[in-house]
Amino acid sequence: MKLLFAGTPEFAAIALDALVAAGFEIALVLTQPDRPAGRGLRLQPSAVKQRAIAHGLPLVQPANLREPATHAMLQTVAVDVMVVAAYGLILPAAVLDIPPRGCLNIHASLLPRWRGAAPIQRALLAGDDATGITIMQMDEGLDTGAILLQKCVVIGDADTAQTLHDKLALLGAHCIVHALRERRTPQPQDSAHATYAAKITKAEALIDWSRSADEICRQVRAFNPTPGATTAFKGVLHKVWSAQPVECGTAPAGTVLKVDADGIVVAAGKDAVKILEVQKAGAKRLTAANFLAGATLAPGSRFGT
Repeated sequence: MKLLFAGTPEFAAIALDALVAAGFEIALVLTQPDRPAGRGLRLQPSAVKQRAIAHGLPLVQPANLREPATHAMLQTVAVDVMVVAAYGLILPAAVLDIPPRGCLNIHASLLPRWRGAAPIQRALLAGDDATGITIMQMDEGLDTGAILLQKCVVIGDADTAQTLHDKLALLGAHCIVHALRERRTPQPQDSAHATYAAKITKAEALIDWSRSADEICRQVRAFNPTPGATTAFKGVLHKVWSAQPVECGTAPAGTVLKVDADGIVVAAGKDAVKILEVQKAGAKRLTAANFLAGATLAPGSRFGT
């Protein structure tokens, strides 16, 4: 079977590795153009580009897939199916119609729940008990295509967006290999149960201490590693990297209740949040104990100001 592969980040690169290892012929790889990154804002190749080069695969990096010249180029490749994983560019009907067996997408949720750009973070924010991988036959809608294969992953109490991403990336790679080898009949989604996973914004990362401790701790996990859940302390933004909910008495939200080497306990709208790892803007990420060694912070202090 001859494949066209489209993807950009590490999530997609892991799938590409699996397809190569499984013996599929990758006729062409599509990935987004190099983007500036890091302090020097130097152009950086995507994870998929790096893997494609390592595997010796043909590679193109179109800015978009709307140009007729791009469509004509893809038609000359003559593939059986296109595999898409976190590509980041919209596939118009002219591209979806090129492969005889269509385009298959590796999506990091159990569709129709969490259609859209940020399914991993939204599942964590919502407090879902489980998520998973869906292999979907793509259509022109936003993650609305028929389902070929689904596999579930339990979300652990300590899972962050990073750890859940890593689990789902490996599962997605496994699932796409099986979906291609097994001729499955696509099953339509029940759109009545659809939810939308909107793209994460930095504004959402600001901690509102009037929310419950459970909600705040889910926020910390969902935004680890990016953009990082943030809160102000003495007018300076701090990122909270790790925290856990604890019970406490009544106190104004954001008030520091207890400070010791085990953590910084801060009152929430319901219960309290024990901060375990924190990072002051411009400084290193530290455990609570190490942070307290260089910070003046005592019970009665306030976060969020």
